[in-house]
Amino acid sequence: VLWALLAYSMLCFVAPIVSVLQERKIWAPKSLPSLSLWGMIKVYLFNVFWMMACLVWSVLLIPKLILTGSAEREAHCWGEWSVANFVCDFFVGAVLVRGAENLPSNEPGTPAPIYICNHASQLDVGAVYKINRRFKWIAKKSVLFLPGVGQLMYLSGHIFIDRKTGKNKSSVQNLYEKSNQAIQSGIPMFFFPQGTRWIAERRDMKDGAFKIAQSNRSTLVPLSLEMPPGIWNSFYPFGPKPPPVILTVHKPIPVTGEEDREELKKKCADIIYSVLPKVEMAESRKTK
Repeated sequence: VLWALLAYSMLCFVAPIVSVLQERKIWAPKSLPSLSLWGMIKVYLFNVFWMMACLVWSVLLIPKLILTGSAEREAHCWGEWSVANFVCDFFVGAVLVRGAENLPSNEPGTPAPIYICNHASQLDVGAVYKINRRFKWIAKKSVLFLPGVGQLMYLSGHIFIDRKTGKNKSSVQNLYEKSNQAIQSGIPMFFFPQGTRWIAERRDMKDGAFKIAQSNRSTLVPLSLEMPPGIWNSFYPFGPKPPPVILTVHKPIPVTGEEDREELKKKCADIIYSVLPKVEMAESRKTK
């Protein structure tokens, strides 16, 4: 068993190569500083540390899972929270949270809130843990195969879907059922409604988070994540700290279920992008 675990842990040094290629693509547009060689090394090490730490936590939580049948709270509140905070603080420096007073408290007997945020970089996933709230992610099933990360997310009870949701009705149904269960049990959901990570342009938001909010009459909490240009290229932690990643928590938006969904999506998107650098809509760029 030990040798199998050691062999599996070696994947933590292979899988991050894909992460580097993905992040390099995000920073490729001419309007952004491209990833330097040092930046790519940092992205690689960021992912290696993330995966290794998640794998360690997954192993440590096995006794809890065997004894009680669940390790959801510990996996999220101890494992994921500590890993996210460590790798962000060590590799990119400070994450400044503005508007923390807007974070709603979960009132007993009321649906939990739904957090929605722009999706700019793989750094987002770590930065949002700075709100210090328990929540559940929506993630594509392929994440389960990421060493360490997939196992810890499984233990945390996050919701996994088939990326081709339009062709997989059972996956869509599973998404809504489990999201509704979490919200009604008092556990918030966290969505990146745009789905794809992108910085250079503003992309449309998908319906999922808004449909779930309307079905449960849950409060929507818009969040804005601003990545400083060249965040990966800084020589931190061996040099000066770069400007902080800024996470802005906006005022909650009550949802009654009677709203026009497209108007609700536009309202939330406008709020999120109101504090971010101006970018073009993806569709408008395509028509040029």
